Amino acid sequence: MKAFVTGGSGFIGRSLISQLINRGYDVVALARSAASSSMIQSLGATAVPGDITDKESMRAAMVDSDVVFHTAVWYEIGSRDRTSAEAINVDGTRNVLTLAVELGIPKIIYTSTMAIFGDTHGKIVDETYIAAGPFDTEYERTKWLAHYKVAVPLIRNGAPITIVMPGMVYGPGDTSFLSYLMRLFYRGLPALLGPDTVFCYVHVDDAACGLILAAERGRAGETYILSGPAVPLDEMMDFWANLTARPAPKTALANPRIRALAPIVGVVGNHVALPPIVTDEALRMMGRTTIATSVKAERELGWRTRPLQSGMLETLRWVAETQPDPTVKPETVLVALAGAGVALGTVWLIRRLRSKR
Repeated sequence: MKAFVTGGSGFIGRSLISQLINRGYDVVALARSAASSSMIQSLGATAVPGDITDKESMRAAMVDSDVVFHTAVWYEIGSRDRTSAEAINVDGTRNVLTLAVELGIPKIIYTSTMAIFGDTHGKIVDETYIAAGPFDTEYERTKWLAHYKVAVPLIRNGAPITIVMPGMVYGPGDTSFLSYLMRLFYRGLPALLGPDTVFCYVHVDDAACGLILAAERGRAGETYILSGPAVPLDEMMDFWANLTARPAPKTALANPRIRALAPIVGVVGNHVALPPIVTDEALRMMGRTTIATSVKAERELGWRTRPLQSGMLETLRWVAETQPDPTVKPETVLVALAGAGVALGTVWLIRRLRSKR
């Protein structure tokens, strides 16, 4: 069985390739750089040069594949580089999926995300739920477009595409916003922003396994949510504290006030680099819930996720063993937030004084 993989050197992609190799697949993975190629080859796969933004660069390597796994993605919180998000998440997805259809690939697995649900307002949703925005991040907006304006129309036209939607993916090797937050916690984060922000967590190896199960057992045209436990951030911090014997943040900052800072922080972020946790996009996400059920994947695919305790303990050990980011101290987060608060207060005061004239 030949599997063609995009994003093979990425977080989910690395686990996906390893599991495919272990299952006896012949894996060919796209590589944008020499570093990506080296990573892919070290996993036992064949690396081929190419880029999802260049459709023809993938054609020869994708030919005769039994399954295509599209996991390549642009994922950044608070980035000013919005053009890359559109080019990779939307146009790149269109290139991969339409090429696979043109070549007659019998199984195409597209990795979407639960993030496109946005704020479910405490409601547990399933694969039938559709959010129409507004979107808190450029990542969510472009992934929504890729899901509903690229993948779904192709499915309606008969393309053998199966969509998989993981929740908040975590695990050793993560470089996302969540990993950044875990490192801040490990170094003694003094205050927590958005304590009642709720995500569903899924270990990277379980997410990758879900992609394979979707290919082996899933139905073309169907969507499967891979959702682990739903946990508020303040409870997650307490959980990490229990696992590591490190203190949880002693202070939590209210969500409405935090979200109100987002516009000002966005203006500031256009001129100076801000820590990921206090960018305008990060602040807009505070206080929301993104909760969904994986009952369909469990029933139809036989998918399961590991206990949160074992997965988080493994990840926190990795955090402890790797060098913490020395560029941002926990105190910097509070300083940046305090500065934004002062700016917001100044704007409010000016408007109030003008209204009395």
